[in-house]
Amino acid sequence: MKRHWRLRLAAVLSALMLLSGCSETEAPAQTEAAEGSDLTVYCFFAGKADAFLLYTEDSAVLIDTGESGFGKTILAYMEAHGIEKLDCLIITHFDKDHVGGAKKILESVQVDRVLQSNCPKDASAYNKYVAALEALGMEAETVRQTLTFELGGVSYTVDPPAQETYAEDESNNSSLIVSVENGQNRLLFAADAQDLRLTEFLAGDPGHYDFLKVPYHGHWQSTLGALIKAVSPAAAVITSSDEEPEDEQTLDLLAQYGVETWLTRQAPVVLHADGSTIELAYE
Repeated sequence: MKRHWRLRLAAVLSALMLLSGCSETEAPAQTEAAEGSDLTVYCFFAGKADAFLLYTEDSAVLIDTGESGFGKTILAYMEAHGIEKLDCLIITHFDKDHVGGAKKILESVQVDRVLQSNCPKDASAYNKYVAALEALGMEAETVRQTLTFELGGVSYTVDPPAQETYAEDESNNSSLIVSVENGQNRLLFAADAQDLRLTEFLAGDPGHYDFLKVPYHGHWQSTLGALIKAVSPAAAVITSSDEEPEDEQTLDLLAQYGVETWLTRQAPVVLHADGSTIELAYE
């Protein structure tokens, strides 16, 4: 079993500086640009569900909350690591395996800001989430235009769906896609985006990312090849379960592009990013 892996960018940056003819006086500016916070991303072992906690010394962002009942697991991790509040909770869309734990989170810990998709659904998990917001007198922000904010020296960009409704796979295609930049590190969380949503995202020429949360639990989609080619990640995480594993065709594609792939169905995955390197390991 893979236990530990590191991507180093510092040597690559140095080589690029030499190739571009940068002088010694220009080097400090390049070094400063590479600086970043000490960012940890905890990819929960949540079955075929998404829950990612991103935190620095003085900030914490939660992307999705797993299924109903999983909130207590997230809260236990936060308590064990001294995380007393969430600066932002992002609900990428309202399927139960993404919003299910939100009620418990909202009832149990301070949440300063909630961002959500634009596609509500009449379902138990969603209704409980809305009721929890109402009980707190909170109003979630429905993201309809690209939104960027900074917390703890880390930049977050939330990319919304381009359409209000979709004829196919409406909930998944309404997924918010979250980009995270920490110094030279770029991380991409693609939620459950399916072909229509991924086509929209790729039209914006997203560029290279060091890390990819593979969309839709690793199920095969026709646009996955274009996504992997465009963002060319060095590492990827798939959220799946033994009962509903990722597709072999997806694993083969990632291997074809040399992407080191981690599966939360084996164990939680911990990612550390310091602005110039990322490091992943199974917990």
